[in-house]
Amino acid sequence: MTVDKNKKLKLAFIGGGNNSAVGYTHFSAARMDNKFEVVAGCFSRNHEVNISTAEEWGIRQERVYSDWYSLLEKEKKAVDAFVVLTPTPDHVEVLKELFRLRVPTICEKALVANLTEIRDLEPIFDKGRQFLAVTLNYSGYPMVRELKKLIENGELGVIQKIHMEMPQEAFKHLPPNSVHKIQQWRLEDGDIPTICLDLGVHLHHLSAYLTGKKAEFVSATKSNHSQFRNLVDDMFMLLKYEQGITGSMWISKTAVGEKNGLRVRLYGTKGSASWYQLDPDKLNVRDASGSYRVIERGTGCSVADAKRYNRMKPGHPTGFVEAFANIYTDISDALHRFLEGKDKPAYQIFDFEHSKEGLVLFDRAIRAAKENEWIKLF
Repeated sequence: MTVDKNKKLKLAFIGGGNNSAVGYTHFSAARMDNKFEVVAGCFSRNHEVNISTAEEWGIRQERVYSDWYSLLEKEKKAVDAFVVLTPTPDHVEVLKELFRLRVPTICEKALVANLTEIRDLEPIFDKGRQFLAVTLNYSGYPMVRELKKLIENGELGVIQKIHMEMPQEAFKHLPPNSVHKIQQWRLEDGDIPTICLDLGVHLHHLSAYLTGKKAEFVSATKSNHSQFRNLVDDMFMLLKYEQGITGSMWISKTAVGEKNGLRVRLYGTKGSASWYQLDPDKLNVRDASGSYRVIERGTGCSVADAKRYNRMKPGHPTGFVEAFANIYTDISDALHRFLEGKDKPAYQIFDFEHSKEGLVLFDRAIRAAKENEWIKLF
């Protein structure tokens, strides 16, 4: 089948109402580069939120549904993909039906909440016939992609160390009455703590995206430093990767002063590089001779100077939603290929197996923290 690549693909949202944490981000990012349009949805179980979201976003009322089953039944042949934006604990029920219908699916991270759920989905998911893209947006930053190219070109040599952290203060710096603004599901831990599903999946994703290497062993500690006594709100992991690479991951929601301190550091035999999310258009690179350079978007980058990453000229930093839009552009390209019966490129699209590997990592990390020992992942 020939697909017009200039024609916008049609999306239907499941969840993501105007009171959600991520709905408007997805709505904005999907439309930023004119690749998608949102035409239908069941945005919320709350009738008022559902209707008001549709009104704000210009969705025709006849394509707004009170339940997602009706949405699937009526729209499965009318849209190009469904976007799952419900809270993570609710994903598995929706994904089972989407996979059964074999309709293209875009899902907010984390794919599901634990290994039991991923195992329930495994027999239903047909990789050869099912399009699935999980939105992990930090790899959409141009300079993260520039860093990946540096590594692929061997400019850092053989990677020996991977250190990543994502500290936030969300559970410490609480304005008056803000506790009620934290979604209830984020205050409940299951087999895998919610902080791993919220923050940890990004670090797992970035380590795999940048290096292509898998962790083989994990040791971990977990802590509670907030008023929410039954939660893991701070976690540190030591990792042993394949080919002798070592590394660490730190995630926290109780790091006072940190809004979103995502930082990536990689060390190789020839040099090292670091990237900081709050200064997103720069890479700091050092080599074994002691020289230091800053690579900035707009200064001759091999990846980050592409037109698609320069919606505004350098000096106007790339933002979070723009990185999300880059992911949606990747998804659009891959979905067009899928609809034409071609293989989707694996370079930027991460789906079922990638999500499963992340859940295994955090499941074993919790066990390692409890048993105070190194645990083998696979």
